[in-house]
Amino acid sequence: MRNFFRGIVAMIVVTFLAVGSTMPSDAAPRHRPAPSPVFDGLWSVSIFTLHGDCNRAYRYPLRIVGGYVLKADADSSYDVAGAVARSGAIGVTVSGGGQSAIGVGRLTRRAGRGVWHTANNECRGNWTAERRG
Repeated sequence: MRNFFRGIVAMIVVTFLAVGSTMPSDAAPRHRPAPSPVFDGLWSVSIFTLHGDCNRAYRYPLRIVGGYVLKADADSSYDVAGAVARSGAIGVTVSGGGQSAIGVGRLTRRAGRGVWHTANNECRGNWTAERRG
């Protein structure tokens, strides 16, 4: 499980619950938001584990293109799928090595924050993001 978080969960950057403890309806993984290019660009995301036996903190790059969340590196050991709504609500799923994690939250034009958890709820925490460039 630790290796999963070294290369994958750190990308949950942007792994996001609208700053509170409820998921915004336009960021829920089961209801994909209409993507918005307002947040396009390179983002630096910091992931923090608050519960569970997963690595405690990471910082990773993430790219948003046409409102869709993509990984910003060529590492093929994991996949990222997600979108950002015009409101800034974001939902992301990161998977690799037979495991997955879900993140939700909200972006502004320059920053963001939210929460994440593994699909099996073994680990959970929060994330913050800063827009680069």
